[in-house]
Amino acid sequence: MLLTVNVTFGAVLAVLLAVAATVAAVARLGRAREIAVAGMRAAVQLAAVSLVIGWVVRSLPLLFAFLLLMYAVAVWTAGRRITANRTWRWAWLPIAAGVAPVVAALLLTGLVPLKGIALVPVTGILIGGALTATVLGGRRALDELGLRHGEVEAGMALGLLERDARMEVARPAASDALLPGLDQTRTVGLVTLPGAFVGMLLGGASPLLAGAVQLFVLVALMAVQAVAVAVVLELVTRGLLYRDPP
Repeated sequence: MLLTVNVTFGAVLAVLLAVAATVAAVARLGRAREIAVAGMRAAVQLAAVSLVIGWVVRSLPLLFAFLLLMYAVAVWTAGRRITANRTWRWAWLPIAAGVAPVVAALLLTGLVPLKGIALVPVTGILIGGALTATVLGGRRALDELGLRHGEVEAGMALGLLERDARMEVARPAASDALLPGLDQTRTVGLVTLPGAFVGMLLGGASPLLAGAVQLFVLVALMAVQAVAVAVVLELVTRGLLYRDPP
């Protein structure tokens, strides 16, 4: 076992969460409450999933319902992180555009069987990657457009379409959303040993098979995140996803 789940485990977990929230409060990072709530939510949600996952993986209707729930929560989380107005709903598109083709290809080629025990973790990893890329890409693009609005107007004055002028300003900033995935892939095995690799080793798989699965996950994630960033950037530059003026 990687960890022993007992009273000590709970105590250490609580201390680490308190440290994270306290440091954020002392440093005035403005996220102390969010850190505490996120930690407690994670505990409750993982406990709930642990109770129902056994039924989910044995029933196709429950499996599809669970995957849909994962997707809906990701859309809501990503959208509300990007903007507070009703355009947050557009977050459904970059996440779906990134995840759906990859999952479909995996099922059609037989690389991932239509079984909950395989589909839930793979789809969850891909949805999580798309969520992160959508949030970072959308926020960075909107932040940059807010700071460099004059450059957008200058581009339009030179004859560029509004979408093109906004794209020239927002694209470099939005592309930064790809950096975490790129760095993780470039340093895998040297700096980090990701969860899929370690999990398979602990489950008894050979190092070669564990490495192949982890490589597959990382490359699939890069594809998903590239599509998600491209789509959310397009939504922002076309004015479909925006923030209300202060």
